[in-house]
Amino acid sequence: MMKIAWIGTGVMGKPMALHLAKAGYEVSVYNRHIDKAKALEPLVKAYASIEACVKDADIVFSIVGYPSDVKEVYEEVMKYVKPKTILVDMTTSSPTLAIELEKKASKKGLFMLDAPVTGGDIGAINATLSIMVGGDEAIFNHVLPLFQKMGKTITYMGKPGSGMHAKLANQTVIAGNVMGIAEALVYAKEKGLDQERMLSVITGGSASSWQAQYNGAKMIKGDHQPGFYVKHFLKDLKLVLDEKKDLRLEVVETVAKAYQMLSDQGYAEKGTQSIIDYYLKHMI
Repeated sequence: MMKIAWIGTGVMGKPMALHLAKAGYEVSVYNRHIDKAKALEPLVKAYASIEACVKDADIVFSIVGYPSDVKEVYEEVMKYVKPKTILVDMTTSSPTLAIELEKKASKKGLFMLDAPVTGGDIGAINATLSIMVGGDEAIFNHVLPLFQKMGKTITYMGKPGSGMHAKLANQTVIAGNVMGIAEALVYAKEKGLDQERMLSVITGGSASSWQAQYNGAKMIKGDHQPGFYVKHFLKDLKLVLDEKKDLRLEVVETVAKAYQMLSDQGYAEKGTQSIIDYYLKHMI
C-alpha cells in the first residue's frame, strides 16, 4: 500500500486526507499548527515537521492557502522526499508557479501534478469534488485511484499548469454566479417578494446552480459561516487577473472589486455568500 503524506489540514484538506486514510492508505499529515494535524489522529499520524511527514512518502499531497505557501512548502518537500516521489498540489494557486515547480521537480527526479479542486467544504466532506489535473498523463493515471477517493469528477486537463488554469476558469464562472444570486435576491427583496419563495424559483428552474442551492439560503439567513473564505476567493480572482494578459474579463474585475471592498471592511474570514452585504450595506 502506498504511503501518503498530506500537507494542509484545514476546511478542505482535513476531510480529503481522512478519505484516503479510511480507504486504507497509510497517511501522514502536517499542518503548521500541529493541533490541527493531531485532530485527525488516530486515523492518520501527525508530524510536527514537513521533513518527518514526507521523508518516507510515495505521494505527497498539499492543499494550503496561497501561492506563497505553495512555494514555501515545496522548497521544503523537495529537500526531503525520496527519488521518484509524486507531488500533487491541490491548492488553487498560480499556473505560472505550477509550471515552475514541475520543472524543478523533474530536475530532481520527482514527478509533479497540479490538481486544484472545486465543490467547497460540502464536496470535500462528501467526496464529491471536481478535480482538474495538469501534468504528465501517465502520472495522472497512477494517482487517479486516489483522486477517486476524494472526488466524483476527475478530469485530466493537459500539460503542467493546465489544472490551475482550469480552476481559474471555474472560479470565473462562480464569480458571475454568486454575484448574480446576490443581485437577484436584493432585487426581489426590494420589490417585496418573499426571499425563500424566490430562491425556490431560482433553484427549481434554469437559473439553478450549486451556488444558489447552498449559498442562496445562507444569504437569506445572513449566515456568514465560511464554506469558502472571502480571502481565498479574492486570491483566486486576483490570480485570474494576473494570468489574463490582454483578455477582457469584466465579470472577474467587477466581482474582485466587490470582494476587495468587503475584505477591507472585515469580511476576509467570512464566507463568499457575504457578497450580499456588498449590496445591502453599500449599494442600497
